[in-house]
Order: sequence, then C-alpha cells, then structure tokens
Amino acid sequence: MKLRALLLSAALALSACSDSYDGQILGTLERDRLELIAESNEPIVEISVREGDAVPAGAALMRQLAELVKGPRAQEIAEARAAFDSARSSLETETNEYRRVQDLVERKLVSQSQLDQARARRDSAVGADKQATARLNLLLEGTRVEEVDQAEAALKQAQAALVELQTSAARYLVTAPRAGRIEAIPYKLGERPTAGTPLIVMLADSTPYARVYIPEPLRTQFQPGTRTRVRVDGRDGDLTGVVRFVSAEAAFTPYYALTQEDRSRLSYLALIDLDQQAAANLPTGMPVQVTLPGSGK
Repeated sequence: MKLRALLLSAALALSACSDSYDGQILGTLERDRLELIAESNEPIVEISVREGDAVPAGAALMRQLAELVKGPRAQEIAEARAAFDSARSSLETETNEYRRVQDLVERKLVSQSQLDQARARRDSAVGADKQATARLNLLLEGTRVEEVDQAEAALKQAQAALVELQTSAARYLVTAPRAGRIEAIPYKLGERPTAGTPLIVMLADSTPYARVYIPEPLRTQFQPGTRTRVRVDGRDGDLTGVVRFVSAEAAFTPYYALTQEDRSRLSYLALIDLDQQAAANLPTGMPVQVTLPGSGK
C-alpha cells in the first residue's frame, strides 16, 4: 500500500509538469490477490502450508475445529470388551484365592467359614464373567431380528445427521480456490480468529498485470483495448500490454470541485494485461513504466 501511494504521488508530480510531461506512467506488477476468510471464530487446529509455498487448486491449507466421528456400536463393543477383560481378570484372581484357601483348610490352618467366603467370591466372579461374555457375544453377533426396524430408522437418521455434519465441517476446511502461492498466514496454530477475517492470503498463479495511475492529461489516450509498452526494472527490452480497465473516478478529489489547472494533477487507476509468455515468471510488486507505442520513450 505504501509503494502504491508513492507511485501515485510520483504520477501526480509528473502530471504537474504540464507541457514538459514525457508520457511515462508509473505502477507495479500485480497478480490476483485472494483472501480466504474465516467462516467462524473456531480455533485453528491444523496449518498445512507455509508462506511462499506453491499450492494447486483444491489443496487443503488450514483447518478449524477437530472433527471426530465415532460409531455408537463400536463404542458399545469397546465398552463390552473392557467389561469382559475386567470380569475375566477378577475370575482368575478369585479362583486362585479359592484354591489357596481350600489348601489351607485341608491343612487345618484356616476355618471352613473362610473357605465358604472364598467360594462365594469365586462364584460371583464366574457369574460376572458369564454376563460379560454374553454381552460381548451379543454385540459381536449382531442385532436381534425384532430390533432391525428400529435400527434401520436410526440409521437413516444418523445418515442425515452425517450429511449435515459433513456440510458443516466443509466450512471449517480452508482450501485453495485456484492454483497459486501463499503470501501470508496472519494467524498461528491454536489461535481463534474472528469470523470474517483473512486466514490465508495467496497470489493466484497467473500472468501478472500492470497496475498504474494515468495522469489526467493522458486519460483520453488510454481506453480498454489500447496497446502499450511496459518496461520492468531489471529486464532488457519492453513488454507488450493491452489496457483492460480504466477507472471512471479519479484517485482523489472529484474533478468537478477543481479548476482546469488542478484537474491536470488527477490520476486514474488502470490495469494493463501483459504478454503471457514473456511476463509469466516476473515477480509480483516490481515497478513498471508504461508508455504508448510511438511515444519515443
């Protein structure tokens, strides 16, 4: 923005030179700038690119929120397995304890009542083990026939909810709308951006164009379709360009509030498309000077 302001000031200064104006128009090389904004103020949980990376269209760049999908049946099976393992461990412990107490009773080192208590604990563990085994087998074997209709209805409801979740999740996945290069990533991992603020700034992978300011005395010579010569610093020879757009409004004070002398200092924003092959690899932001063919400059 500062460079553009300086270029605009230079263009205005040049246009103030009245009859000695040499016909050069100043500007910079630009590419389409894409700002990918936050749909919500959810935290950033994944950043897949770095500034300067080249990315293809559709590439995943950043993700907000952590999406986790769990099947309720899988949870039930996992819970049943845990209960089964616990019951089996308890059964082994109580069985070993029963055998130890039984041996002590035979050796008359403990009373019969203690053996009865150990037997009761073992039998309880056997029952718990059988119950856990039956529960796990039921889940592994599948749903009973009388539950099929209810399960089908629940499945349809779950599928509808899944579609809704997928649609919602897509809002939190930032992808590249076009091939290009990452210019800026304003937020860091874990930060919570405000909805509507840019998450990723990228430059489209396209031929650059010249963004210039045309002084008021030359405004009538630049129309959409007008061919121009464009010189880029550090490159030998001129490029050819075609005016794509010229703003109808001056950059500063409206023309009707100015005298004729003041109007000569106005400038109009213009965009000039460059020859695709010759300009394809030129860096964005380079200063340019634009002239009309036959200007002698």
